[in-house]
Amino acid sequence: MAVQGREAGGLGEELAAERAYVAACRGVMGRQVADAGHQVSAGEDVSGDGASAEALGRYLRTRARQMAEEPDGPPFFGRLDFEDSEAAGDHRRQRYYVGRRRVSEHPAAPPLVIDWRAPVSRTYYQAGALDPRGVSVRRRFGWAPWSHGAPEDLTGLEDERLGHSSAADAADAADAASAIVAAEIERPRLGPMRDIAATIQPEQDDLVRSGLGESVCVQGAPGSGKTAVGLHRAAYLLYTFPERLQRSGLLIIGPNRTFLRYISEVLPSLGEIDVAQLTVADVVARQPVQRTDPEHVASLKHGDRMAVVLERALYARVRRPEESLALTDGSYRWRVASNELAQVIDDVRAQGVPYSAGREHVRTRVVALVRQQAERRVGPRSDTWARRIGRSGPVAAFLEAAWPAARPEEVVASLLGDAAVLAAAAEGVFDAAEQADLLWAGPPRTGRNVRWSAADMLLLDEVAGLIERPEGYGHVVVDEAQDLSPMQCRAIARRSAFGSVTVLGDLAQATAPWAARTWRQQLGHLGKERAAVVPLTTGFRVPAAVMELANRLVGALDADVPPARSLRHDGELTVRRVADIAAGAVTAVRAALEREGSIAVIAADGEVAGVAAALRTAGIEAAGAEDVGAAARVTVLAATVVKGLEYDHVVVVEPAAIVEAEPRGLNRLYVVVTRAVSRLDVLHRRPLPEPLAG
Repeated sequence: MAVQGREAGGLGEELAAERAYVAACRGVMGRQVADAGHQVSAGEDVSGDGASAEALGRYLRTRARQMAEEPDGPPFFGRLDFEDSEAAGDHRRQRYYVGRRRVSEHPAAPPLVIDWRAPVSRTYYQAGALDPRGVSVRRRFGWAPWSHGAPEDLTGLEDERLGHSSAADAADAADAASAIVAAEIERPRLGPMRDIAATIQPEQDDLVRSGLGESVCVQGAPGSGKTAVGLHRAAYLLYTFPERLQRSGLLIIGPNRTFLRYISEVLPSLGEIDVAQLTVADVVARQPVQRTDPEHVASLKHGDRMAVVLERALYARVRRPEESLALTDGSYRWRVASNELAQVIDDVRAQGVPYSAGREHVRTRVVALVRQQAERRVGPRSDTWARRIGRSGPVAAFLEAAWPAARPEEVVASLLGDAAVLAAAAEGVFDAAEQADLLWAGPPRTGRNVRWSAADMLLLDEVAGLIERPEGYGHVVVDEAQDLSPMQCRAIARRSAFGSVTVLGDLAQATAPWAARTWRQQLGHLGKERAAVVPLTTGFRVPAAVMELANRLVGALDADVPPARSLRHDGELTVRRVADIAAGAVTAVRAALEREGSIAVIAADGEVAGVAAALRTAGIEAAGAEDVGAAARVTVLAATVVKGLEYDHVVVVEPAAIVEAEPRGLNRLYVVVTRAVSRLDVLHRRPLPEPLAG
């Protein structure tokens, strides 16, 4: 396979032709936005029934808004030239430009650019010297950094001649990274995360294009692109199954708001605007969070044993009746024996339906028993009669005694606020000491005027799910899933009970006290036990020198993951001892500022303020965690919020303090050092943690 890379100076007429094509595409894209706005105005005059007109107007307005909000960028990044052969199939002698979204003069016209998610685009990512798939030439385009897609920003071309390649050519090609792909991957990072539509690798493409009905777990090494794969899979599913996901929705769940700000521009850059991006705390929020549980108490609430206790507490309200039910119907009097009522309660409990549905099933069954008596005596009864009986005082009183209505706040407050209720529900699950830890101080509570904790939100959500199933999503993407607790997983499982999930994470980066040890265990909590677990062990982002340092930590972690390898042989690693940490950080940042790219200074939570103050005193402007996603050169971050982020130059301050700050400190340090895309400085005054000391 011949790979020909050409810079602007040697392109001549060919570059001019491609730039002219860029100009044509941009003209069409501008007209598409204008036409969408015109259709909104024209649609207001369309006749028809009110509902249809309203639906059409809503569609047109949404389409116009989405097109207007799509970020500017190059209209295409690749080109496919198919052979004149049977191997090319329906694409024989065709040429396709591949971009982030379709560009065409008219929906029925041949596209100027095809969407990267279209079926034929898969060939762009999968074709190779040994399997060219009918492609004679694959062309990649190089664009100026941060280009908005102006014709003059097209700066380079690279052609891969795939047809008629020998095995030796294929081997050579496998060893030679595409210069344009490498340049795009290694391009300096500023601002939010970028999409990887131009650089998706074959193994990543297989995951991106998994079907809507498939649940997939990606165990991804640092820099392997697992987050990007998950986001691109979301965009692919929205493109491929628009009607199904428009009805059921798609949800992205991230570990914290810092992370969500960082990834916020990826889906819009791919043409997908209206996608919910939330944390688990957002998903389960029901009440204001006004207090913080001690860690050992929070761990109890996050554990799956809590689900057993909550279900017991809810259904402890259900009582088998000891008295019969009597009600008057005009001149008639009907009676249902207590044993019949008890059988109704037992039967409905055995059905396993949600609590509120069970209550209505009991009502329906009791009315049916009364109806049977009435019809034997006086003939058929109408549905209106049945509804009146179901709402009657005696039936309502029976329901309130036997299967009372329940609110999550009342159930949880009664459980945690009353020692007797907790003891009954937790028998054989939590021991006496654990019950004492869970019990709120003070008199029994009723659910009113309670100061709730973040962990309590999970309990409220669990009970709410027992009472009534929440509306679910057609697909859920969960990132950094290794840190989800069993109760957090259950909250997500309720939202994806009838849909599929993409689970992304790295067990080596598990830092939470309740973090998963195995993916099979975590997938069980998510209700997707049969999901395939696919490893991505090749790092495209983290240089080899940095990855080698990180791999020294892997052996000391409680995680069964293979060491990662990097395709990047560039990068710089410096580990040095300094007399003054703050002064050392200032010196390192000043040196980093002389080069391109983003810079992050990462320290233990307790050290962040001091480092930030030292940089300010030295006249270096630095952003904080709340500014992640902005185009800041220097950011100072606590180690606990950097998961999922990436920076060109990372300065790690005092690794020993990061390790000592939490029980899984070595895992946290592994996360921290693998944030570097090009250069890593490790500054320490104290001795290095043992895995790094050798």
